[in-house]
Amino acid sequence: MEARLLATLAAAGFDDITMAQGRIAARIGPAGTRLTDLAEQALVTKQTAGHLVDQLERSGYVRRVPDPTDGRARLVRMAERGEQVVHLARRVEAEVEAEWTAHLGEEATAQLRAALERLREITDPYR
Repeated sequence: MEARLLATLAAAGFDDITMAQGRIAARIGPAGTRLTDLAEQALVTKQTAGHLVDQLERSGYVRRVPDPTDGRARLVRMAERGEQVVHLARRVEAEVEAEWTAHLGEEATAQLRAALERLREITDPYR
């Protein structure tokens, strides 16, 4: 899924996004997310997350804005260019899922989804 997504993004002109940047960006919530939360969710240091967000910001994918709940904190939010990537990523995800369903069938795909969602209970505390 990730390889297909990155290839599609590159073909669409978003060829400066790395896998590591994508994994951070995928955790940005609709209203924005604090850098410390991104780092925790991505299982990287705050310094690593900060470096990746700096790169994404320089490329115009994200922006930092004041956190309305804490004047000292800042949120990372998707910029317009980042929203374009999110839209394309969702389309690619749907295409891949449709291909998997065509290959596995509806029932097996539903079982796969259920199994993966159950595994998230023990592998992803931020689900």
